[in-house]
Amino acid sequence: MGKRFIIIGGDAAGMSAATQIRRLKPDAEILAFEKGSTLSYAQCGLPYYIAGVVPEAKDLVARTPEQFREKYGIQVFIRHEVIKIDADERRVTVRALDEGSEEKFSYDTLLIATGGHAIFPNWEGRELNGVFPLKDIEDSYRIKKWLQAEMVEKVVIIGGGYIGLEMAEAFHLLKKEVTVLDLAPQLAGTFDPEMALLAKEELERNGIKVALEEEVTSFRGERGRVIGVETKRGFYPADLVLVAIGILPNSELAKEAGIELGIKGAIRVNERMETSMPGIYAAGDCATQYHRIKEQEDYIPLGTTANKQGRVAGTNMGGGEARFAGVVGSAIMKVLDMAMGRTGLSEKEAKGLGIPYEIVSIRSRDHAHYYPHAERLHLKLLYHRENRKLLGAQVVGRHGVDKRIDVLATALYHGMTIDQLQELDLSYAPPFNSVWDPVQQASTVARKI
Repeated sequence: MGKRFIIIGGDAAGMSAATQIRRLKPDAEILAFEKGSTLSYAQCGLPYYIAGVVPEAKDLVARTPEQFREKYGIQVFIRHEVIKIDADERRVTVRALDEGSEEKFSYDTLLIATGGHAIFPNWEGRELNGVFPLKDIEDSYRIKKWLQAEMVEKVVIIGGGYIGLEMAEAFHLLKKEVTVLDLAPQLAGTFDPEMALLAKEELERNGIKVALEEEVTSFRGERGRVIGVETKRGFYPADLVLVAIGILPNSELAKEAGIELGIKGAIRVNERMETSMPGIYAAGDCATQYHRIKEQEDYIPLGTTANKQGRVAGTNMGGGEARFAGVVGSAIMKVLDMAMGRTGLSEKEAKGLGIPYEIVSIRSRDHAHYYPHAERLHLKLLYHRENRKLLGAQVVGRHGVDKRIDVLATALYHGMTIDQLQELDLSYAPPFNSVWDPVQQASTVARKI
């Protein structure tokens, strides 16, 4: 038997690493411990499962424990929580949650892929039935069960970020009366205000209420179930409340083991995904990421990043050589009939970093204006005032957002200037584009500036 590798966490990063180790180390002993009941599933698909767009929860599961065992020879333990890491002795203590028993396992190399947890403030009444976070598949089961068993007419969502807005659509599709509350003066906080306003208008156009600068103080209940949300300015009736105000890394285990933490308490890793402790790696929502534009560590927990970091960690753990190239902050979300994409820096981030920048904003069309059903496309680009390098981009519209934001993310990755966007050889036919892509149209405007 070869070396023993232990993986803490059985979702994107953990199981990506485990399968990569197996490819490189056919004789390795690989143990994966997951405290939940499901492995390797698509967390980003949970809103669509709740909405009924994805019919079954099993559709979100990439591989079952049996498949990992039979195809990859990975020993998988579900409902097993690692409660302690002893870095000096190179062993972990594992609790079997169903039996309550504990056992110690030694390791040669360890990966911490414990993910993150939903922020759930200690508001009065948070224990009431009908109040939910949404971070894992078990949360989605509880929400679905409540929707099926109770008379739910009014839903209040606290938080207007990615999950909050996607769930606003989910509940809207389920014919619920939806209200979105946010402490900030805008929705979609990673976007600039004028772009975020388009999301608010899309919600309200579809009958979803939005209340900004609302500070939640408590939940009101009757007979053990929620009946509404109290804020400093009012009361919002609700049969179901979703708290979606962000996530934080599950890094307590690493901290207790003496491993160095970074921004927002995430486990600090280098480009090989190594922690400050020899023989211990970290990846996914519990770990930091290097931001290529900010040129510093950041914490932007996304499924794409978790999979990449897991693969890099697994390659290095298995004796290969891999580097995590970093992120540029690319993300996209669907808000009813509209898409919102962003990459790089927002104005707020550029100001915070003291970067001198210029802006170009245009309204264009997703394809040739004379071809039927051309839709409005809003683009905003940030570029460096002195060297004219692209710094960030935001695109909002009904069609073609994903195409443009990915082109801009690629341009950011390669350090292109805003003027070089005009040189790109982009595809064109009237049903798909204009002769000059909207990205290049914005570049032309920037040249005139």
